[in-house]
Amino acid sequence: MSGGAATRLLYGAHVRANGIRQHYLRFGGAGPVVVIVPGISTTAAQWAFVAERLAGDHDVYVLDVRGRGLSEAGPHLSYSLDSCAADLAAFAEALQLGRHTILGHSMGARIGIRTARWRAASVELLILVDPPVSGPGRRPYPIPIDPLLKLLRHAKRGEADVALRGPNAPAWPEQHIRTRAEWLHTCDERALIETHHGFHSDDIHFDLAHLGVRTALVVAGRGGVIRPEDETEIRGLVPAIDIRRLQTAGHQMQIDDTDGFLSIIGTLLQSRA
Repeated sequence: MSGGAATRLLYGAHVRANGIRQHYLRFGGAGPVVVIVPGISTTAAQWAFVAERLAGDHDVYVLDVRGRGLSEAGPHLSYSLDSCAADLAAFAEALQLGRHTILGHSMGARIGIRTARWRAASVELLILVDPPVSGPGRRPYPIPIDPLLKLLRHAKRGEADVALRGPNAPAWPEQHIRTRAEWLHTCDERALIETHHGFHSDDIHFDLAHLGVRTALVVAGRGGVIRPEDETEIRGLVPAIDIRRLQTAGHQMQIDDTDGFLSIIGTLLQSRA
């Protein structure tokens, strides 16, 4: 996380929920509750810069999903979508968060979808940021697993900083390169593999069709995770969904266009019913 400037970070902590240790960061401490659920190889620390911006008028919790960051990991755990969704539901219950917003990115959005289907009464607003729309009988997720696993192995050897500056690496600001290099090694390789497999075996469209919560979808204009025909299908499943497109950004839109991303998220949070 960034240093030097004043921060709205209150603390990092652990809670035992759904039978495992779950780590989170809390920002702000006042206002409506927002729970941020990161993507497949991303930790709470990598979303701290977003939480800082939202914490001016929200109570923001950023979760390390099992097998990432400082949350529990290991061969005894399942990394299935059902397990992660049960974690998120139990996390909110253990901390007595009441009705809250789930802001999920990529994998985190899929976790949010299933959690919201199961626990609709607890979710005030579900914000889905570029969720993979692959699944049984559907086109593959366009981001392959092998380069990610290669990068993870570099990180396990302490070489992520070099790998993230290679010719094929994204042109990210220094802050984000350093934070990813610092935290990537905490990811359990099996967690990444099983999650990526789940992108193709779990049917989130069934969940979408049975959602009973207010839902918004934020789509990256570049990257190809969600196409216009996917937006049409999702709107058919969730007719009241609020779809916003950040045309300037790829899948990591919170980094590619931070101001544009936060403008959309801020508008959605301010317009909650």
